[in-house]
Amino acid sequence: MYRWEITRAALEQRVFAIVRGESYEKATAAADTLLGAGVTSLEISLTTPFALEAISTLRRETGDDSVIGAGTVLDGASARLAVDAGARFLVSPSLDAEVIRTGHRYGVPVFPGVASPTEMVRALELGADALKLFPASAHSPRWLRDVRAALPQAPVLPTGGVTVEDAPEWIAAGAAACGMGSALTEGDRETVTKRVTELLQRLEDAVPHHAR
Repeated sequence: MYRWEITRAALEQRVFAIVRGESYEKATAAADTLLGAGVTSLEISLTTPFALEAISTLRRETGDDSVIGAGTVLDGASARLAVDAGARFLVSPSLDAEVIRTGHRYGVPVFPGVASPTEMVRALELGADALKLFPASAHSPRWLRDVRAALPQAPVLPTGGVTVEDAPEWIAAGAAACGMGSALTEGDRETVTKRVTELLQRLEDAVPHHAR
């Protein structure tokens, strides 16, 4: 798949899950629950022990049915290891040119972290495929709406503090998708499935008409 095709698939549901566990077992179990609940795109944070092995396992088990990426990718070396492990996309809390270059060298989209209009423009100049607004809790949907009035070409992914309740507000304000961690994963399988099903519908309903 081309980078743009992977990006589209990763953000198609307007939410991508963030899995950050205390162990390989907990991370893969959380990922299995989310995938079983209907989430098609998730990242395994590299802060998770044996994260690369978890990525490889999930890629092998799910094939093309899901889009598995790597999160908290801080440098070029980590980016290369994540790509070798099978990550389909790379996400970072910061803006690092080498992470973008490394991902793109191997046809993998990169969503770097940004926190201001200046960083957004810089990330776009570096070729970022989407922009992770981090932490989203430091901003608001209204702030994003104001920024996108000046930068409508910026595909923004609010992440960090996004809740099930306010995720639709971010989408209505023009976000391409939201990154969500514990807000999605808390509870048993039945609870997570119900939450995911309801959230996906609410996000679909929140999309501005001109963007449908």
